[in-house]
Amino acid sequence: MPAKKTITKPLVAEGARIGEPVPRAIVDTNTASVGIPPQPEFNAENEIGVLRKQLEALRQQVADASGAVKGGARQAVRQTEATVKLYPLSTLGAVATAAAVVALAIVGFRTAPRRTRYDRSLEDLRDLYDSVRGRF
Repeated sequence: MPAKKTITKPLVAEGARIGEPVPRAIVDTNTASVGIPPQPEFNAENEIGVLRKQLEALRQQVADASGAVKGGARQAVRQTEATVKLYPLSTLGAVATAAAVVALAIVGFRTAPRRTRYDRSLEDLRDLYDSVRGRF
């Protein structure tokens, strides 16, 4: 890889000719220079170290969040078990009601509206009318 240039060339140092192609770079009209301004040195090891620290912080946040979710789930399970032990008939009724609601919702979505013979013949007449209308 060629070494990075750290100085910029002045635009009129050697006397630019008309029609000469302009080099691909940044043209600074204030200083009449062409080139890429010097960039700070890039240290990949420092950048990787910073990214590793950020990654470790994110891992710690995810671990804390998952612990909180697990704790809440355990508490919900304990409360549910206690409710079932204290009120078994009410729990059974609530579960049966929920199952019935889900079953009725599934059946309601699956059934298509019934079409009578009148609806089918009316639809056929509309199709015939549209085809005749399209010809004229």
